[in-house]
Amino acid sequence: MGIVNEAYEGFVTAAAIAPMVSPGNCRQNATRLFGAISAAEEAGAKVICAPELSVTGYTCGDLFWQNVLLEEALAALRVLVGCSARSDALIFVGLPLRHGGDLYNVAAAISGGRLLGLVPKTWIPNHGGYSELRHFTTAPPAHEEYTFDGEPIPFGTDLLFQCEEYPDLTVAAEISEDLGAPSPPSAAHARSGATVIVNLSATDESVGKDDYRHLLARSQSSRAVCAYIYSNAGYGESTGEQVFSGHSLIYENAELLGEKRPFESGFAIADIDVGSLVHDRQSLTTFSRPSDKTHRVIKFSQTQSCRLQYRRIEPKPFVPANDSERIVRCDKVLRLQTFGLMRRLDHAKAGKAVIGLSGGLDSALALLVSVSAMHLLGKPASDVIAISMPGPGTSHDTRMNARHMGKALGVNFREIDIGKIFLQHLRDIDHSEKERDVVYENAQARIRTLILMNIANKCGGLVVGTGDMSELALGWATYGGDQLSMYGVNAGVPKTLLRHIIKHVADRDKKLKSVLNDILGTPISPELLPPGKGGRITQMTEELIGPYELHDFFLYHAIRRGRTPSLVLKLAIRAFAGKYSDNEIRDTLRRFYQRFFANQFKRNALADGPKIGSVSLSASSDWRMPSDIDSEPWTNF
Repeated sequence: MGIVNEAYEGFVTAAAIAPMVSPGNCRQNATRLFGAISAAEEAGAKVICAPELSVTGYTCGDLFWQNVLLEEALAALRVLVGCSARSDALIFVGLPLRHGGDLYNVAAAISGGRLLGLVPKTWIPNHGGYSELRHFTTAPPAHEEYTFDGEPIPFGTDLLFQCEEYPDLTVAAEISEDLGAPSPPSAAHARSGATVIVNLSATDESVGKDDYRHLLARSQSSRAVCAYIYSNAGYGESTGEQVFSGHSLIYENAELLGEKRPFESGFAIADIDVGSLVHDRQSLTTFSRPSDKTHRVIKFSQTQSCRLQYRRIEPKPFVPANDSERIVRCDKVLRLQTFGLMRRLDHAKAGKAVIGLSGGLDSALALLVSVSAMHLLGKPASDVIAISMPGPGTSHDTRMNARHMGKALGVNFREIDIGKIFLQHLRDIDHSEKERDVVYENAQARIRTLILMNIANKCGGLVVGTGDMSELALGWATYGGDQLSMYGVNAGVPKTLLRHIIKHVADRDKKLKSVLNDILGTPISPELLPPGKGGRITQMTEELIGPYELHDFFLYHAIRRGRTPSLVLKLAIRAFAGKYSDNEIRDTLRRFYQRFFANQFKRNALADGPKIGSVSLSASSDWRMPSDIDSEPWTNF
């Protein structure tokens, strides 16, 4: 597909530059700004933010009152506007500007040889080492214009810069202290449609200041559901009493995408997922736009050409790549599951937890959670009734794993062979045992559920479901069989993460290590068809429906990120390059959509289960969809 050279829809590359400055020397600063802008553009940046007062330098002091400096700043701005004629990047630089008899600290937006607008600073600091009120006036409330070389230029804090070719890319600016104010201008900008906020800043460096910047940028990008580009003044600023480090950040909805660390050279650059931000805003009723739209929208033209050079597409988005983060995630998921089940057992006054133990991954996790829930309730592990129900397709290995799990955890383990019941049932419905069709397979699952439900009724217990979120997405569960339970502890856990949770428990529990590693090494299978030679499993789930790591990737990007099928395909090809062929990924994605749409009726009839992460398929709260929607528009790629 040639994906390396393709542009990815919905993404834009942004950079926060902090070139060296010479306070007061606007011409030299313009030259350095142009050089840094050119370098960022060459790296692919389409939105570029320079620091506060970057044309003059932030530390000019009372020279801001001098006409020489102000006129030089305007001359430098003209140079930068002229230089931008060859580019379609949206560029922000900072300078002092006299307007209406007052002096303002402004951000100038430039693109395609045009000065698009001027945004004055709203919150002027006058504390500690800052004395900006000595020179600058806070932004005026009214919508105004500034005459630049005979042309009226929008002036004010109400400006939105919107890409004509991709309107979702709407950018707004605020300046330094604006971010830390009680009411940041960016909040109103975002509510009026800005998906990207740039901050032209000049904050000095001190112990802990870098952490504070992270806190502000991270929290504001989360609250405003936006990308936040923070460019900070650096080398060259006067160091009389302050030192400037050039520390710059790029956040997207609380996620750090790019950083230029304090005193490092270069610039911060990242690929921003604008499409995902728009998707998140659409689903948040708390993120509503004001009825009175007071912002002025200024159009600019730009060809979208993001090639995802600066954003890794994780093949397992549900699983943290970092070892320590993965351990924390596994522990959190286990706690969520355990407390959810504990509360349900307590509320239902269920004296027992009844679980079908197959010897596979899903039931192993459900059993671990059930035992932990009993411990929290002050009850023994023996109050968990684990029932192994071997049938015609059960292999020797999984049967032994079920036994070993039950023994190691000290639960009330029982084994009920369903072979005779199953054969009698086939005879009762006049179905040949030699016909290995869906009736043959699903009858086993439904018989097992019947046994679990009746035992739960007999002992006053609650049937704990074992199906995970990946299976629910694909409908890989028998309706009225393993799809049915009284509480589904794994309903919010995707298969890829579930494997790591089992591995995490195996690594820390010597008693369970051997059996859990055996389970991890066993192929995923429903075991509903007789084993082959040597008792080997013949029915491999991933051979039938495709690799679970692909399906989990599709689930995350299609549901959590709201991406189009064509983009999901391109991202998957990039993420799994060298592991699966393009055609294999394409075929599996088509199968994912077909199964996801066709099996909503199963999800609509699910028992309750704890929500674990940002993706949930609960029909009662998170994912609501009619059962008879046609998948064709989603599979036509």
